[in-house]
Amino acid sequence: MESDTAGTLHRLHARVQVLWIGQAVVGALFFGAVATAAATFLNGFSTQTLLLGGGVFGFLALVGSLLAVARYRRWRFALYEDYLYLERGVFTRVNTVVPFVRVQHVDARRGPLERLVGLATAVVYTAGSRGADVTIPGLTPDGADNLQNQLKELAIDAEPEDAV
Repeated sequence: MESDTAGTLHRLHARVQVLWIGQAVVGALFFGAVATAAATFLNGFSTQTLLLGGGVFGFLALVGSLLAVARYRRWRFALYEDYLYLERGVFTRVNTVVPFVRVQHVDARRGPLERLVGLATAVVYTAGSRGADVTIPGLTPDGADNLQNQLKELAIDAEPEDAV
């Protein structure tokens, strides 16, 4: 993200869909196994119990994958002169404005699964109530570092003029 793109809505990196779909498939696998185990416990092992578990897995994997794609298509963020703006949400649309004067610190982090797909997350911690942080997933490692540095500079620049 370059400073000359201020105010431009940016998309997340497309590989974040792979990460989110992978998470959905792992969750579906867990619930499919639980459904198979419960059906086996109640009715004994049979082809029907395997079909039930496979059906639960297939349904949840499909729904989770579709939601991951829809989530990716909706996620946007931008840096404006005085604030960070985010748009996200599939069923409930959320638009968030974070004034730079409220930014306390910014982390660029890469969990094991993010490293596997070559992505990172920026976490913006803000002054306010408990859990007042904003997470921007699906960035390249360089993109997360650049966003971290830009937000740091913009928060420092905003501090003198907006401080009480």
